[in-house]
Amino acid sequence: MSEKRPMTLGQFKRSDRAYESVKDEMRRNLIAKIRAGETLFPGIVGYDKSVIPALENAILSRHNFILLGLRGQAKTRLVRALTGFLDDETPVIAGSPLNCHPLRPMCAYSRRVIAESGDGTPIEWISRDKRYQEKLATPDVTIADLIGDLDPIKAAREQRDFSDEETIHYGIIPRTNRGIFAINELPDLQPRIQVGLLNILEECDLQIRGYPVRIELDMVLVFTANPEDYTNRGNIITPLKDRIDSQIATHYPTSLADSCRITDQEAWIERGITLGIPGFYREIVESIAFAARDSEYVDQSSGVSARLPIAALENVISNIERRSIRNADKTPYPRMADLHAAIPAVSGKLELVYEGEREGPRMIAVNVIGRAVETAFASRFPSVEKDNGLPAKADAVFGKIISYFSGDEMVELSDEMPFDGYERSLAAVPTLKTVAQQFLKTTDRHETALGMEFILEGLHQQNLIAKTAVDSIYRYTDMLATMLHNVQPDD
Repeated sequence: MSEKRPMTLGQFKRSDRAYESVKDEMRRNLIAKIRAGETLFPGIVGYDKSVIPALENAILSRHNFILLGLRGQAKTRLVRALTGFLDDETPVIAGSPLNCHPLRPMCAYSRRVIAESGDGTPIEWISRDKRYQEKLATPDVTIADLIGDLDPIKAAREQRDFSDEETIHYGIIPRTNRGIFAINELPDLQPRIQVGLLNILEECDLQIRGYPVRIELDMVLVFTANPEDYTNRGNIITPLKDRIDSQIATHYPTSLADSCRITDQEAWIERGITLGIPGFYREIVESIAFAARDSEYVDQSSGVSARLPIAALENVISNIERRSIRNADKTPYPRMADLHAAIPAVSGKLELVYEGEREGPRMIAVNVIGRAVETAFASRFPSVEKDNGLPAKADAVFGKIISYFSGDEMVELSDEMPFDGYERSLAAVPTLKTVAQQFLKTTDRHETALGMEFILEGLHQQNLIAKTAVDSIYRYTDMLATMLHNVQPDD
C-alpha cells in the first residue's frame, strides 16, 4: 500500500475511496487472478477439475460455504488460502473492536469516536493475515466465545450502565468483521450453539442477550466437516445447513502421480544426505494409502488420510539414514526391509472395522504394505496367476529363482546389515540379478540389489516363496517346506 494512504477519516473521504464488502473484495481479486493466469490455491494438488472450480463459483457468487470431506483432504489448507483473495491491507477505524470501515461505523465505539473527533478520526490499516480467524468446534464452545456477552468488569471499570452497548465483550466472530471466519468440524458444535449462527448467515447481523442492538456484520463464513460426523459425533442442524449457500465436496488424490506430488511437497525429505529412491520404490510407499483405502479391514467411512504416505515416507527415509550412520555407508540407498519402518506411521492412521480390530493394527499395516508391493510387482513383471503351475512366461522368468528355494536354500536379510553382505546374500539366487536388470532397467549395484529384493518380496506376496521375520531378520524360504514345518506336531 502506498505511503500516501489516508490516516484520518477526512483524508479517507477526500481520497474518493468507496466502501466495498468483503465478498465483493474477494470476488474482484479472484477475477483479477483468473485474468492474470495466477495459481489460485498454491500447494493444492489434484483439485483443479473438481474442488477449485466449485470454490471459484462460491466466491463469484458471494457465498458462505462448507467444505465436506474425510480427514486429510486439505480442507483447512484450502480455507486458510482464502486470504489470498483479500486486499493486502484494508482501512478500519483505529481501536474499533469490530474493525469498522471508516465509512460504515457499526458499533457504539466507532460512532462515539467519529462524533467526538469528526474528520480527525484516526484510521489504521490491517493486513490480510489479521483478517482471518478460525475456531475448532468442540463441545465446550459457548455462545459467548463465538458471538459475545456482557462484560461486567468493563462496565464497572468504565462506570457504564449494563444497558450500554459498550459493555459488550464481543466474541471471535464479530471481531473478525471485515474478514474471513472459519469453523472447523462444524458438526461437533452443539445444536444450541449452531442456532446462534442462523442470523449471522442469513441476515448478516448478530444479537447478544437482551441488548437492544442490531449490528450488521460484513464477513465471509466458511465451515469444514467430515461426513462421518453427521452420524457418529453430531449433526449440522437443518436450518443452518439451509443457510450455508454452497456445499463443496473434497476427495483424496485420484491418481498415484498426484498423491506423490502431495507427499513430496509435504514430507521432510531433505536430511543432508544424497539419497536416490527409484520410481518403483517411491510408488510402493505411495500405494500404501491406496491399498488401505481398498482394504476390507479399514473403516472407509473414516477415510485414510493423505498424511499416511507422508509419515510413511519420512519413517522409511529415517530408517535408511539410521543404517547409513551405523554402517558408515557413504551411499545410503533404500531396501525393501525399510518398508517395515513405515508400520508405526501406517497403523496409527487406520480406523479398523471389527474384523480388522481382531487382526490388530500392526497386522493390518503389514497387510496393506504387502498389497502395495504386490501391485507394483504385478505392473512390472509377467503375471504369476496360476491354476496348475506358473504360466509359461512367468516360469521362464521366475522358475530358477523359485527352484532355488525348493532345494532347502534360503536368503537371510535385514535392514541393518552392511551393503556388501546384503548384496552377497541376494547374489546367491540364480538369475535373480539378470531378471532385476531386465525388467527394472537397473544400472548401478545399489539399485540392482534393491530390485533383486523387490522380486523376492513380490514372489512372497504372490505366495510363491515364504517369508519369516524374527527380530528384524527376514528369511525367504520355500513355501511348501515352511507350511509343513508350521504343521509339525510338538515333540
